[in-house]
Amino acid sequence: MTDLKSKADALKDKGNQELKQNHFEKAVEFYTEAISLKPNPIYYSNRAQAQIKLENYGLAIADATSAIELDSSYLKAYYRRAVATFAILDYSKAKLDVKMVLSKVPNDPNSKKLAAEIDQIIKRIAFEKAIAVDEKESVIQELDFNAIQLENDYDGAPLEIEVTGKGQDRNLSVNITQEYLKQMIQRFKNGKKLPKKHAFAIVAAADEVFKNEHSLVEFGFDRNNSQEEALPDTVKTITICGDTHGQFYDVLNIFESFGNVGPDHVYLFNGDFVDRGSWSCEVAFLLFTLKLLYPKFFYLNRGNHETNSMNKVYGFEDECKYKYGERLFTCFSEAFNSLPYATLIGQEYLVMHGGLFSDDKKTLQDIRNIKRVPNRQPPNEGVEMELIWTDPQVMPGRSPSKRGVGIQFGPDITYRFCRSNNLKAIIRSHEVRMGGYEEEHDGKLITVFSAPNYCDTQGNLGAVVNLTLDEKKEYKIDFKTFKEVPHPDIKPMAYTNSGGF
Repeated sequence: MTDLKSKADALKDKGNQELKQNHFEKAVEFYTEAISLKPNPIYYSNRAQAQIKLENYGLAIADATSAIELDSSYLKAYYRRAVATFAILDYSKAKLDVKMVLSKVPNDPNSKKLAAEIDQIIKRIAFEKAIAVDEKESVIQELDFNAIQLENDYDGAPLEIEVTGKGQDRNLSVNITQEYLKQMIQRFKNGKKLPKKHAFAIVAAADEVFKNEHSLVEFGFDRNNSQEEALPDTVKTITICGDTHGQFYDVLNIFESFGNVGPDHVYLFNGDFVDRGSWSCEVAFLLFTLKLLYPKFFYLNRGNHETNSMNKVYGFEDECKYKYGERLFTCFSEAFNSLPYATLIGQEYLVMHGGLFSDDKKTLQDIRNIKRVPNRQPPNEGVEMELIWTDPQVMPGRSPSKRGVGIQFGPDITYRFCRSNNLKAIIRSHEVRMGGYEEEHDGKLITVFSAPNYCDTQGNLGAVVNLTLDEKKEYKIDFKTFKEVPHPDIKPMAYTNSGGF
């Protein structure tokens, strides 16, 4: 028995070393081996910490709960469970656990900080509910651009803004030019902001463009035999990017490394372009501006971080308020509600942020049928939630999500969906892959993640997926990887107090 305990402790110590070096998956492996030899609350709690770092909050909650069941006085497990439940926005449960910790150690600094964050968010949600207007009402439609003055110190390119009509019949157009885009990027590199009038106009104009797209965008190379809208025959490459999470300098590097948007090169960014990174406003403005400049060559899907609940916790709301004010965040929120949920390329590749469904009866038509307008947040269950939240798993069938939200689906689920919808493969994002991408489910599912060295800690590569046509006019798939590039010394989530992670 003592020998088993010694071996298990040695494995735990190895896990601790891997955890300190940000090798979270390896740490999980060592803790799991230790648990298999001799279950112990410390091993479970440490594995919970590694799962938190991997954003596997559901697994973290399970491990912390196992630790508490073994030792109901082990306070670290309560704290880690509080962090995990806070991360999946279950504030009432998080508050109970952190209250338990503070009842025993009232001056614990981490628990005090987390308790304050929970109370602040609960109060903010209650306040927002009390003053909320009908979600269907449009804040963007109420913007009066004649009343918004340019800041006196603005020294960038001009932006022509034209407004016709009023209320629901109002139309807004902005004349984005290459020169404006170039100067905007340089302003951001210099640490400057857009004037608020331009910021509101770009978001409002992009919102109108998104509203005119379908919930399932469908396009493909011009092959004279496809059902969707054919791209111009000048297009040679379609590049799909995964999560970028406010890593502005890495987004710029994507275009510098793999080519700019234009008549020969279409880009699709597959959600989660905000939160975590501290240049989320800059990334959002860049992508929205590219959409306005190249509406038929640049596309965006919605991710789970293009939602109010995630933006409150993971930084984008506070960053918006700090840089531009609360009203702009409300406008971004409305524009996010207009984003498409998925893209079908060439009738062969379905691209969505999260994954497949809890019901085998769901088809492409169910995505087409999603009603994004009037303005609304994704529901807590159903097709919209699953498109932005679910994850693949190795084993067949379906199981509860390791995140604590949505489900996981196996290779048999992917195979049946592809077969019944005549698809070659699913392309999705939503999860870090250390090599930047991974082919899963016998090649029927591809995960691509485009935020290298995620949160300045993970050490992962970024990747993109390129689609081209071969000589037989068949789609050919190729993967490109890249490393992070230097950026100014501003830490992730620099503008928010949500430090419980």
